[in-house]
Amino acid sequence: MWRQFFDARSARAGMSGPLIHPDITKAHTLPSRFYTEKESFHNLLDDMRDCWYFAAHSSQFTEHNVIPLIDIEGMLGEALILTNSDKIRCLSNVCTHRGMLVATEPSNSNTLQCKYHGRTFGMDGCMKNMPEFQDVEGFPSASDDLPRFPVAEWKGLQLVGGDRYLKEAIAELESRLGWLDIDSYNHDKSRFRSYEIEANWALYVDNYLEGFHIPFVHGDLHGVLDSNEYRTELFEGGVLQIGIARDGEPHFEPPENSAEYGENVAAYYYWFYPGLMLNFYPWGLSVNQVIPLSVDKTRIVYHGYVGNPELLGKGAGGDLDKVEMEDQEIVEATQRGVSSKSYDRGRYSPEMERGVHHFHRIMTHNQ
Repeated sequence: MWRQFFDARSARAGMSGPLIHPDITKAHTLPSRFYTEKESFHNLLDDMRDCWYFAAHSSQFTEHNVIPLIDIEGMLGEALILTNSDKIRCLSNVCTHRGMLVATEPSNSNTLQCKYHGRTFGMDGCMKNMPEFQDVEGFPSASDDLPRFPVAEWKGLQLVGGDRYLKEAIAELESRLGWLDIDSYNHDKSRFRSYEIEANWALYVDNYLEGFHIPFVHGDLHGVLDSNEYRTELFEGGVLQIGIARDGEPHFEPPENSAEYGENVAAYYYWFYPGLMLNFYPWGLSVNQVIPLSVDKTRIVYHGYVGNPELLGKGAGGDLDKVEMEDQEIVEATQRGVSSKSYDRGRYSPEMERGVHHFHRIMTHNQ
């Protein structure tokens, strides 16, 4: 019986051509195996290696000059650190002696010393000292220095990793939000959150990329956003959702050269492949990082950078914890649903799920 059911299900959802049809009115959603099978999970993880990632905001260097980039280690396949001395650098966080992590937590230091056997490096990654290596031939050499990796910056945001979609992302941010004084934002440690949810990372991204669910899931948020004016814009490697404030709610005042001039923008919700969300509110910036842990487990990390503290707790960005809990409940239940033997694929709303469709097209570009 089950074999007949699955054969019929495959026939219903089967399509020739790309896995996700470029025409959303013809497209079927992502097959459930992308959310449930280990092979699909690891293939997608490999596909993330050449993507760029958020590392830190420059205001964090007022607290520490060494910042391990633990969150993105699994996606990049590299353990990295940021150091700040004469300039900001991205270095390997792996000791060139025996592979121990050089830094396991943020710190203030003039040098980097491995806790395992004491090998010491400068803030530029150059090896400075190593005990009991006097008789080692050809030591030290360039291979004993910590490898360096490129760092890009946009308005205080430090970006590392590969260059896939990086130029497009910076161009999009600059053209849309170049008028915001993001450099002056301050890191607010009290806004840090870390959650582990029992769901595939892509389901969490799916949920983020549409406002379709807001009236049904987020009653308070729906009360401050004008759902009739909510819109989605697509660009290479990412999605922008713009929320318009209802009368009397906090909003941006975009300048005349802005595409949103004259509109009461409550929030700019940016997503960049694979799992970075930059949420700009009148009070500042909330950075969300979606970190795949396993096929059905994901870590969500929040960092907050405040530009206007008087607006904290107000408007669309007022109660992010409540919105997060509401989203997690939905996403975890959806993970159980897509794991059901009877479900494989659905269809998209052409009006409301353009962002999800775009994400699925990026995910399956090599399928």
